[in-house]
Amino acid sequence: MGDKTVLWRVENGVGHIVLNRPDAANALNNATAHDLADAVAQAARADIGAVLISARGRQFCAGGDIREFVERRGELDRFVQTLLDLLHPALHTLATLPLPVISALQGPAGGAGIAVALCADIVLASNAIKLRGGYSAIGLSPDLGVSYYVTRRAGAARAKYLLMTNRAIDAETCLRWGLVDELHPSDALADAACALAVELARGATGSLGGIKRLCDGAAMHDLRTHLDLERAALLRCAASADAREGIAAFVEKRIPRFTGSRVF
Repeated sequence: MGDKTVLWRVENGVGHIVLNRPDAANALNNATAHDLADAVAQAARADIGAVLISARGRQFCAGGDIREFVERRGELDRFVQTLLDLLHPALHTLATLPLPVISALQGPAGGAGIAVALCADIVLASNAIKLRGGYSAIGLSPDLGVSYYVTRRAGAARAKYLLMTNRAIDAETCLRWGLVDELHPSDALADAACALAVELARGATGSLGGIKRLCDGAAMHDLRTHLDLERAALLRCAASADAREGIAAFVEKRIPRFTGSRVF
C-alpha cells in the first residue's frame, strides 16, 4: 500500500484520501500531518467530482499520536503549533472544497480524528464505530475543528458532553445525534461509501458546490442576504451547460450526462 501514511488516488472521478497507519490506529503524527496536507493539496488541484475519506485497519483515526507527544513533552507547545500550522489549513481546504466530501468510518475515532471524519459533508459509518473526545483526559482542548463540527451537527450541549466527559458515543447514538448520516454493516460500508461518492462525482458539480456553499453559510446570514446569495447561485447554475443537460435529460426521460466544471 506504499510508505506514505496517507494515500491519494483518483478512481471513477472520485479522489480517495486514505489514512494508512493501521498498526498505529491511524494516529496523526508529524509524518501523517505532512502526508495529509499533501493529499488535500492534490484533491484541491485534481479534476474530480467528489472526495472520499477512509482509513485502513480497525480504527478510523485515534487522533493525535500520544507517543509522539510524550517524546516531545519538553517542547509540547512548539510541537503542537507545528502540527496545527499544517493541519488547520489542510482541514479547512478539505472542508470547503466546492464539491461533495464524504467520509467512511469503519471503526472508532477519537480526538482530532473526529474532525477528519466530520469535516465531510456526508458521514457514513459502520455499526462498529465509537466517538470519544479524549482531550480533557490529557489536559488539552480540541483542535482541527472538532468542537466546531460536533457543535454544528449535535448542538452545544451534546458537544460539551462528548468533549468534557470523554465517554465513548456508540454508533446508534451518533446516528440519533446527527453526528453521522448513515450506518452500515461493517462488510457493506466500503461499497456503500464508494457508490455514493461515484454517484455524486457524476452529478452536476456546480449545482452540488452551490448547495454546499449555501447550506454551510446559512446560519451566518439573515434571510434577505441568504435570498440574494441563492439568487446569484441559481443564476450561475442556470447559465451552465449542466443545467441545460439536466433539463433536457429530464424531458427526454434519460440519465443526464453532466460534464461541467466547478462554477463556484
